[in-house]
Amino acid sequence: MIEDLNLAAEALSEVSTEATTEKISIGEAAGTAVFGYAVVFAGLIVLMILLYCTGAYFKSKEAKQKAAAEAEKKAAPAIAAPAPAAEVKLAPGSAGHVKLFDVPDKEAAMIMAIVADKMQKPLNELHFISIKEVK
Repeated sequence: MIEDLNLAAEALSEVSTEATTEKISIGEAAGTAVFGYAVVFAGLIVLMILLYCTGAYFKSKEAKQKAAAEAEKKAAPAIAAPAPAAEVKLAPGSAGHVKLFDVPDKEAAMIMAIVADKMQKPLNELHFISIKEVK
């Protein structure tokens, strides 16, 4: 039995070495290389076309959404146009800039709201020139 296994192993090794050491000509090698390159480039071209088509699809989808949004904007004022309210006279400089010194915007807004509440005046009637943190 061991002899049969040894003979089978020798036969298998001879078959595998014969298949791997097969000589091919330069022409066959060149043909195989060119075919391999052609397959790779064809795959890249297909991938490029797929990506281009996907991009075009999403661009057209985005353009349709923008057009629908613009149509809604144009249609909305025509449907419900409220009558203009009487204009409220603002305090001079109330819409101006406030100089902030070491105070974040959020805290400055909070300070202005608190001052308006304590004075019982609307915020648009107050004129803030600057807000500075006292250290």
